Amino acid sequence: MTRAAILICDDEKGVQTSLQGILEDAGFDPQAVSSGEDALEILLRKHFPVVLLDIWLPGIDGLEALAKIRQISPATSVIMISGHGSIETAVRATKLGAFDFVEKPLSLEKTLLVVKNALHQHQLEEQNRLLMEQVERKYVMIGDSVPMQALRQQIAFAAPTNGRVLIYGENGTGKELVAHMLHLHSPRRDKTFIEMNCAAIPEELIESELFGHVKGSFTGASEDKEGKFAQADCGTLFLDEVGDMSSKTQAKVLRVLEEQRFTPVGGNASMKVDVRVIASTNKNLEREIELGNFREDLYYRLNVIPFQLPPLRERREDISALTNYFLEDFAGKNGKKPPALTHKAVEILENYPWPGNVRELRNIMERLVIMTPQQRINVFDLPESILNRALPFALEQDGAASLQTARERFEREFILQKLMEFKGNVSRAAQALQIERSNLYRKMRQLGIPYSGRENGEPGDDH
Repeated sequence: MTRAAILICDDEKGVQTSLQGILEDAGFDPQAVSSGEDALEILLRKHFPVVLLDIWLPGIDGLEALAKIRQISPATSVIMISGHGSIETAVRATKLGAFDFVEKPLSLEKTLLVVKNALHQHQLEEQNRLLMEQVERKYVMIGDSVPMQALRQQIAFAAPTNGRVLIYGENGTGKELVAHMLHLHSPRRDKTFIEMNCAAIPEELIESELFGHVKGSFTGASEDKEGKFAQADCGTLFLDEVGDMSSKTQAKVLRVLEEQRFTPVGGNASMKVDVRVIASTNKNLEREIELGNFREDLYYRLNVIPFQLPPLRERREDISALTNYFLEDFAGKNGKKPPALTHKAVEILENYPWPGNVRELRNIMERLVIMTPQQRINVFDLPESILNRALPFALEQDGAASLQTARERFEREFILQKLMEFKGNVSRAAQALQIERSNLYRKMRQLGIPYSGRENGEPGDDH
C-alpha cells in the first residue's frame, strides 16, 4: 500500500527530525524543507496531501507561503505550526484556507492526530471530486451545432438561479439530461436531485409519490412514506412529462409552488420545503390549456424560464460526434475496442429523420457494439429500418420525372433490397439477382450504391 506523502516546512532541524520520526513510525512518507520557497518549489513537482507549515520562516513567511500553496495545490490540506501563536494569526491562517493550527512546543501525539484528520479530510474531498467527475461525464452534452451552443448558453444563464425551468422537447431529445445539467451547475449541486415521471405513475398513487402519506391513510399504507417534495428539500425536483398530471394533482402542485408547503396524504401537519422545480413536457401546453387539460396558472408558475430542445433531425451535424461518443462508451462498458463507422454509414445516419431522437441513436449504437463482430461498421450493418428509409434518399441524385430516372430508381431500390438482405455481400446478392458478380459491381458503380468489400476482406469504396 502506498504511504501518504507529508511535507514538513520548518527551519528548525530538531522539529524536522522529531516530526519525520513520528510520521514514519505511523506509516507516512515525510519529507522536510527549511523555507517557504523550497516548499513551493517541491509542491510544483510533487503532490502532498498534507503540509505542516511553520508560520515564522526565513524569506517568505508561513502565511504568504500558505496563500501561494492554496493557489498551486488547492487540494492540499495545510496545518500551521508556530511558537508564537495568537488568535489573530490563527484567524488569518483559517481565512487563507489552513486546515488546522498547532503551537510549539509540539505535542507529537496531538500533531499526529491532526495530520490523520487532515489526511482523512483530503481523502473525502478527493473521493467527492472523483464522484462529481463521474457524474459530469455521465451527463455530458455532445455536439457543437448552433442549437447546442445556444442550449449550453441557456444552461449557463439559468443554472445558478432558483428560477423554475420548463423544458419542451420531443421524446428522446434529452430533457432529463438538461435537468441534470441545470442541477449540477447550480448552488444546489451538493444537495439531492429527485426526479419523477408523471406519466408513469398511476393517478391514484401520484399524490402519495409527490407529497408522501401517513400510515393508514389508505388501503396498503402500512407505514409513513416520504414524498418527492420532502426528498428534494434544499435540492432540485424534476417533474418529467408534467403535462400528464391530472387536474386534481395540478391544483396541489400549484399550491406547493406558491407556498413551498404541503401536507402528506392523510396527514394534518403541513411541511415547509425549499425546492427548485424543473419540469418537462413533450406536449404543447398552450394547446392543452385551450383544451382544458392543463391549468393556465400552473403553466405560468412553471414556465418562468422556457427551454426548447431541438430534435436530432434539426442538428444533423452533431450525429457523427454522437455516434463516436456512444460507440466508445458502449465498447468500454462491454470490454471491447470501439468500432468505427464508415463515411457512407455516417452519411446514411445523417439522412435518417430520427423519430426517436438521441435515445434512438444511442440504442442503435449499443446494438451495433454488441452485435457487430468486426471493427468497421458498414452501411449494411445498420438496421434495416434505417436503410429502408435513409439509403434511397441519400442516393437520390435528382427528382426529374423521366422514364430513365424511374428505371434507375427501381433498379437501385431493388438491388439495395437484395444487398440489405445479404448484409452487403455482393456475391450472394448477385446470385439472388441471377446476374454475374462483375455485372452487379458495374451496376452498383453506375447507380452510386456503396460497396463494402466485406466478402473478400477488401477495404472497398465505402470508407
